[in-house]
Amino acid sequence: MTMLSFRLDDAEAGRVREWAARLEVDVSTLVREAVRRRLDELASEADARAWAEHPLSAGELELAGVSDWGPAEDWSDWAGSRR
Repeated sequence: MTMLSFRLDDAEAGRVREWAARLEVDVSTLVREAVRRRLDELASEADARAWAEHPLSAGELELAGVSDWGPAEDWSDWAGSRR
């Protein structure tokens, strides 16, 4: 694990400590989780932009019909035989 160091103004640092106490976690855990969530959010936004800028091609869209096929075989009779 890598250690990062940064500065916060006193009011924000107090809010971080306050929330860590409320959630009964240490400050590092709270900040680590907040950073992870924000990075996930940024990655999701970048993915959405990429999809908007580069939509699926006609060939890729043809594969969407495969999901409508359903199961290749009927396995419903197996549901009762395992009891």
